[in-house]
Order: sequence, then structure tokens, then C-alpha cells
Amino acid sequence: MKKAYLLIGSNIDNRRQNLIDALIHIENYAGKVVKQSSVYDTAPWGNPNQQSFFNQAVLIDTLLEPELLMHELQSIERLMGRKRLEDEQFAPRLIDIDILFYDNISLAIDLLTIPHPRLHERNFALKPMLELAPEHIHPVIGKNIEQLAKNCRDQLAATIIS
Repeated sequence: MKKAYLLIGSNIDNRRQNLIDALIHIENYAGKVVKQSSVYDTAPWGNPNQQSFFNQAVLIDTLLEPELLMHELQSIERLMGRKRLEDEQFAPRLIDIDILFYDNISLAIDLLTIPHPRLHERNFALKPMLELAPEHIHPVIGKNIEQLAKNCRDQLAATIIS
């Protein structure tokens, strides 16, 4: 069994229900949800002209290798109604599921980089991870989540709502 930390986010429609639905689908298709952070209301990163996001970090146990896990997570996004646009880097999202960490590996292939390449720059990812795994070491940077959060320059709000 492999351990993967995921970040789930939504800023369209019923953001809370979207996270709940994503967790159900993750359990059905990707792996067992072992632990989950609180839900955070987070300012949109990169494009302030949109509704805030609800974000949540989860730890799963999975049998899927990284590429297949990413494929399943993207299938879940499509199942939930996400339509990927060509230029959507900072666009609003019904659901977004990212792999933050997969065990302690470092991987860079065509459409997948693990750990997530911008994790250490973003409060909306670090705050939920800080709650789940403050001592988890970033395998590339060599610092734990607590240290990364303390040194993060991102000042955008990330507030626990539940």
C-alpha cells in the first residue's frame, strides 16, 4: 500500500458538496481516505477575480502507481463535470484534485510532477498539509511542511471553516 497526499479544491457551485462528492469518488476509485484536514476557505491564487476556493488535504492509501492514480483523479474530475480548458491555469474550477506527495518519491514525467512543483509557494496547499502532516519532509527541498509553511511568502488568506 502506498501513501499519497492529495489536495481537493472547488470554487464553483456548492463548494462544500463538491469536496464531499470528490472524497466519495476517491474512496471508490483511487484509494482509502485515511485522514483529512479541515476545509479551508482560501483566496484564489493567480486570478483574484473569482470566488474563493474551499480546499482540503487528504491522505489516502492506494494500490495505484502515480500515473494511474493521476489518471483516476482526472477521471473523477470529469465524472463530476469538470471540463478542462486550454488556458485554465488560474480559472475557476468545479473540482480540482492534485497529488501533492506520493510516498517519498520525486517524479517528473510528461503530465505529472511529484511532489507538486508549487506546493511550497502556496498557503492554500500548505495550511491543510500543516494540519495533516507537519513533519512530512519534502523529498526535493529537504524541509518539513512546518518549515515550508513558516517560510512561505504567500500572504493570501487560508482560513479554516470546518
